[in-house]
Amino acid sequence: MRVIRHTDPDYQEAISTLDRRYAPPAGVEETVSQILADVQERGDSALIELSNRFDKTSFSSGSELRVTESEIEAAFSTVEDRTKEAIAASQENVIDFARKSLRQDWSGTNAQGAFVGERYLPFERVGIYVPGGSAPLVSTANMTVSLAKAAGCPEIVVMTPSGPDGTVNPALLYALKTAGATEIYKLGGAQALGAMGFGTDTIKPVLKVYGPGNSFVVEAKRQLFGVVAVDLLPGPSEVLTLADHTGNPSFIAADMLAQAEHGGDSIMGFITDSAELLHSVMAEVNAQILTLSRQKQLQESLNRGAFCILCRDLDEGVNLSNDFASEHLSLIVEDEDAILPRITTSGAIFLGNLSPVAVGDFLAGPSHELPTGGAGKSFPGLTVDMFQRRTSLVRLDEASIAKSVPIVEEFARIEGLDAHGRSAAIRVEK
Repeated sequence: MRVIRHTDPDYQEAISTLDRRYAPPAGVEETVSQILADVQERGDSALIELSNRFDKTSFSSGSELRVTESEIEAAFSTVEDRTKEAIAASQENVIDFARKSLRQDWSGTNAQGAFVGERYLPFERVGIYVPGGSAPLVSTANMTVSLAKAAGCPEIVVMTPSGPDGTVNPALLYALKTAGATEIYKLGGAQALGAMGFGTDTIKPVLKVYGPGNSFVVEAKRQLFGVVAVDLLPGPSEVLTLADHTGNPSFIAADMLAQAEHGGDSIMGFITDSAELLHSVMAEVNAQILTLSRQKQLQESLNRGAFCILCRDLDEGVNLSNDFASEHLSLIVEDEDAILPRITTSGAIFLGNLSPVAVGDFLAGPSHELPTGGAGKSFPGLTVDMFQRRTSLVRLDEASIAKSVPIVEEFARIEGLDAHGRSAAIRVEK
């Protein structure tokens, strides 16, 4: 792990790199652009070729891309009861949290007496990406598809990559179906986003796309913005811990290693003003890693994406945390009431020594799809109202139009738009 101390001569230069803005990694933008153009032009043929190339599948027709009812039935029969119970418990919390967050229709009158209000309706057809790879992200099914179901979306399309044998993990299929998926396709990567955005002979286009993914998936979402709506830009996962002397070093190390086992581009950071705690956390990481199974992913992540910072004081730690805008922030400080209001950019905050990020990943209730790579400065995490379309309503009667006309005419005069003024005035002329 990289260690940065405020006594280092290059400390200011080192911490300046924490102030992040999302940007696609070198080469990703062009590659994704080519993939999307190919899918738009050739449809199913491109999807088959790209899946066979990147995921080592052997699809030969568009019909093979869709998960069949018999595959879903087989998954239901093979998933263990304890797995079903865990999935159900997670879905219950997520749906309960989501229903409390749904936007509600409202109406009232403005100062001139006109009826005004808002109406919220679910998107009719949404597309959700659920990553595959070395670990089947069953929890992501709950944290995304369940929200679409809670919002009342009638068509919920899911893209998730299959293995080379063309199958999807049974527990993931079970979770997707029970969460509310109405169509499931064996597609991964940027091509899956292209299929949802542009549509093909096999796959109807959607109205909005959701879900986390690798840098290619996130870049595809960015490039598709405007073709479809997108939720946010959630890339490779990350956790940051900000702690003072009250932090438990074994718990902090465990959270960092839990993050590290994602492998790849995962990031795990630790910021403290306590030299003693920093030393203890590093010792715990070295001890605990020996007990874990995913050694390749752990070592890769720790070598590439782990850092520890010994800052001057907690005030500086708060500023560094806000600059970094982490997906997950574990905040462990003695004076939480003073520090918490100053944390402004994190996707989700876990408070105190007894709040592991993994509970948020799997069970707590808020969606674990969160902004990464510094996008938390501008984007929130996934919420159920992102599956709702907002429409405003306006109705005027004789009294309210009469009171509105003079004001409308004045704006029309200022802006040189006389037809606007006339369109209001004509309604009150005798």
